[in-house]
Amino acid sequence: MTQATLLAKMARLLESAGAPFMVVGSFSSSIHGQPRTTNDLDLVVDFDSSSLSKFVSLLGDGFYVSPEAAHDALARRGMFNVIDFESGWKIDLIVLKNRLFSRSEFGRRRPAVIDGLEVPVATPEDVILSKLEWNLITPSRRQVEDARQVALNHAGRLDLPYLRDWAEKLGISEALESVISKAETNS
Repeated sequence: MTQATLLAKMARLLESAGAPFMVVGSFSSSIHGQPRTTNDLDLVVDFDSSSLSKFVSLLGDGFYVSPEAAHDALARRGMFNVIDFESGWKIDLIVLKNRLFSRSEFGRRRPAVIDGLEVPVATPEDVILSKLEWNLITPSRRQVEDARQVALNHAGRLDLPYLRDWAEKLGISEALESVISKAETNS
């Protein structure tokens, strides 16, 4: 099973549960930037109590999930994992946070076609901002390189005022300017 096949399964389950979602993380940066392998699938989901309960029940015997961890993640706006028994792949389900950037990012998601399936994905700008913000929390050259690859692939088409406004609010202005500069130099 490929990650795209797993994404299709998750998309159907989330849609059946009435839970809007978007693809984020390394899978989204691979869509907008340089494709690379990743060990999991990251989805931001706007669960409420009803949609979360329905989603957990729809998983059935094909997936491992801790219902307690899922409901705890909803209560604290955190994350929980689902593991597909067939493939062993892990899915990180991140409950949509109530902060302004998270709401903006979620509202801007756009459809992308992955292996013939249309799914909502974070925009290139929001992938860049998220990667750079994650780099503040857990410094990693990979996060910065993912952001740079997205900027490089979308050079001349990025909403720079949006990027700079949010970068200032998120405390990542210097990192953003470095990524943009390197992408412009290489384009």
